[in-house]
Amino acid sequence: MMQADTSMLYHTSIETKDLHHEIRKKRIQYAGYSKKKIYGLLGCKSGKRMNKKYRVFFSSLKVAEQCGYRPCGNCMPIEYLIWKNRNKWVE
Repeated sequence: MMQADTSMLYHTSIETKDLHHEIRKKRIQYAGYSKKKIYGLLGCKSGKRMNKKYRVFFSSLKVAEQCGYRPCGNCMPIEYLIWKNRNKWVE
């Protein structure tokens, strides 16, 4: 199981019933795309289309950002703009 605020969990490493349990318990709050290092809300339509082998889960925004992921511009537009303005020098 996932430890709060300490780890990233790969979709391929958890059974569906355990994943649903972790989501119900709010231990998983965000999903990410490991190829592009983007995270977003669990219900994001962009995230739901991704291949499971590239899907990761996070317990918090803090964990996602500590793992080097950025917010999704589709489901988290305000957070994405804040991230983009903070990282203008990177582009």
